[in-house]
Amino acid sequence: MKIERYAAPTILLHWLVALMIIGTFIVGLTVSGMPLSPAKFRYIAWHKWAGITILALVAVRLVVRLLTRAPSLPAHMGPMEQKLAHLGHALLYLLMFSVPMTGWLMSSAYGFPVVFLQLVQLPDLIATNHDLGDKLKQVHELLNWTMLLVVVGHALAAVKHHVVDKDGMLWRMSLRQPAARD
Repeated sequence: MKIERYAAPTILLHWLVALMIIGTFIVGLTVSGMPLSPAKFRYIAWHKWAGITILALVAVRLVVRLLTRAPSLPAHMGPMEQKLAHLGHALLYLLMFSVPMTGWLMSSAYGFPVVFLQLVQLPDLIATNHDLGDKLKQVHELLNWTMLLVVVGHALAAVKHHVVDKDGMLWRMSLRQPAARD
């Protein structure tokens, strides 16, 4: 069976962004439990750099996605399953934009600049307002936990397609071709 695949740039961006999101989530969890220290500020800076990088890569990924056609969904998927797949992907894109943006807004509201790679200070998006910063922190955390749930659902759906449906869906986003079958 020939498996229709995503374009190579889409595949590479998918896995790069996925790994960065996982790493950034872990750093965010680690930082939230640390006492104030130079190490905590260093991890926060890394977390911000990764968030801004994710934001930029997701913008590139969206442009690539708009310029390249996605493989068709398997014929065995019913209308509801197809709608859920499209909704899941749309929700992932929304979260991949909104999570870093709420982090940037939160930093601005708290009066902490976002300095990308210690080289470029990004503009504050809003004026300093600690009450708003507290609210944005809650939104940022809620969006992160929501993204975790959506990513887990996305991964479980991929495993279901691979193990239960055996329809080759997992190979569409694989960095390597599936082994040839007899």
